[in-house]
Amino acid sequence: MRVKAMMRTRTRASTVGSASVLILMAAVAACSSKPPEDPEDYVSTIAARRAAIDSNFRNGSDSPVPKNRRAELLPLGYFPIEPDYKTGATLTPIDDTTVIEVATSTGALRKMRRVGTLEFVLKGQPLKLTAFVEVGAPNVDHLFVPFTDLTSGAESYPGGRYLDLDRNATGIYEIDFNRAYFPYCYYSPTYECPIPPPENRLKIPIRAGERFKTVQG
Repeated sequence: MRVKAMMRTRTRASTVGSASVLILMAAVAACSSKPPEDPEDYVSTIAARRAAIDSNFRNGSDSPVPKNRRAELLPLGYFPIEPDYKTGATLTPIDDTTVIEVATSTGALRKMRRVGTLEFVLKGQPLKLTAFVEVGAPNVDHLFVPFTDLTSGAESYPGGRYLDLDRNATGIYEIDFNRAYFPYCYYSPTYECPIPPPENRLKIPIRAGERFKTVQG
């Protein structure tokens, strides 16, 4: 499911830092009972998902891509599918129910609440992203994870990319950056898209998921 309308990297060379990474990895592994996924099956699944999105965006009645831009934008551009960009994460709940105002692509503000902090290890680096729910959303079990990274503005949309997660009772999640997608305002300015807040600005490049078809600049 895509959101329609709308960190820092912490590197530690110390023994304590290494232990923290191992603890996080062990916790995710211990709480997950799913058998290992065959890499070829995974790549096929992601490729089929991308083909289905392209088909819907080209032919669907609810396509966010205007007809006059479909030849230009479709099929969508993606980084190569890399299984290492899918990783386990633990969600540390945030009890603070303060409503925050998140800036959007139109200049308006969107009211949201922080649900928790997703902690994960990606290519050996411990990272964090905040998960949100929109105030007034009909389904609070849907977690919204917007982010920017060092590809933003050059290889991917400068306004960031999105991930969607379905909330569960275990606190254990899979973050799959191969599923990261552009906000719909990239295709059409008629959409209002939340801009990732500073806490979700990753200081590494995430070369997975949707990207520009050609490098910008």
